[in-house]
Amino acid sequence: MHKLIILAALGGLVACQQTAPEDSFTSIIDPTINTGSGGVQVTRGVGPPNADPQSCYGREIEPAVIETVTEQLMVEPEQLDRDGNIRRPAVFVTATEQRIVEDRTETWFETPCAMEGNVEYITNLQRALSARGHYDGPATGTMNRATVRAIRAYQQPQGLDSGVLSLAAARQLGLSVWDPELSGN
Repeated sequence: MHKLIILAALGGLVACQQTAPEDSFTSIIDPTINTGSGGVQVTRGVGPPNADPQSCYGREIEPAVIETVTEQLMVEPEQLDRDGNIRRPAVFVTATEQRIVEDRTETWFETPCAMEGNVEYITNLQRALSARGHYDGPATGTMNRATVRAIRAYQQPQGLDSGVLSLAAARQLGLSVWDPELSGN
């Protein structure tokens, strides 16, 4: 229940954020497909500080995990008579507070712009993931749950727990051009 409240609050915050330039695109990956709890926003030219306006970026948001703690606090101790018998019992109040267990995290990563609605690109992605043992469905060119899970399974060991393909992973899969200046070679 608390996660639903947090997700609803985050949805309201997303609506208040600065809008992207007119020629940009923004898509929210369906959180039911992307098995992460926060969902991923993909944008063109809107990204981390110094974002390249021609590049596309994914932003993985994991909301804070908040727990509600209820405690009984003593406001008056018990009063005893000389013989140690209780004259008046202790008085307690119930106090409830919320505590952040895990902070909200936000991870930006570059994504291939060619993927947006490109059936051929997604088909090649499915084939590349299949060749590496991560995807076992047909190469349909449709971004489905199996494809998102396969992307996550491929990227997770590399430190990115996301069902949205990063540009680095696309390059490793041979789907995007490798830029030697970015690789340090």
